[in-house]
Amino acid sequence: MSAPDESSSAKRWLPLEANPEVMSQFLWGLGLPPDEVECYDVYGLDDELLEMVPKPVLAVLFLFPYTPQIFLFQIEEERKMDCVRKDSSVYFMKQTVGNACGTIGLLHAIGNVTSDIKLLEGSFLDKFFKSTASMDPLERAAFLENDREMEVAHSMAATLGDTEATENVDAHFICFSCVDGELYELDGAKEGPVSHGLSSPRSLLQDAAKVIQGIIKKHPDSINFNVIALSKKAGEPQ
Repeated sequence: MSAPDESSSAKRWLPLEANPEVMSQFLWGLGLPPDEVECYDVYGLDDELLEMVPKPVLAVLFLFPYTPQIFLFQIEEERKMDCVRKDSSVYFMKQTVGNACGTIGLLHAIGNVTSDIKLLEGSFLDKFFKSTASMDPLERAAFLENDREMEVAHSMAATLGDTEATENVDAHFICFSCVDGELYELDGAKEGPVSHGLSSPRSLLQDAAKVIQGIIKKHPDSINFNVIALSKKAGEPQ
């Protein structure tokens, strides 16, 4: 979905579908080796279904309907929590391109685990994270907005889903990552990363699920929720 603070003249992309196969192919094409990470559907948030998700989980993406009620709820929650300092080790970027939240969610996911995975040397992702490492969130947003290679790759991925891509969407992706022992909500529509308390790589999925359940319970009439986990490929050394 478009970022709430985005101007009417801002650039708009087609949205990514909440499809783990499409997202995996997208990341592999940008320089994430296929034997490193893969995206998986999370079919439910109870313990039994969470146990079915391949481990270790590196990040969690959450797609939810961006209704006015949810937007106000998110703003209220943000006010209760402190955004991290600008010098934080959390990799975060703002969203200035319409419908780019899926790609930004994936960049948040990979950007916070670069020490745990191997990107192909000289690949798009390798160059992107090296180029933006010292930038602030708005500078990273501008870098992405002006990156033609990413725009083309995003557009190709957006047409690979099972549903017809359209600019008119009312859903929004955010990412949950564990950085330095804390669970962070990474939403390019917000001012910065939002901490949800202590976490660990082992408990990341369960901790994110609790936050997601809280959002869903606040909006029982909405049913269009999707959760996708980015996990190290099954069978790979941990």
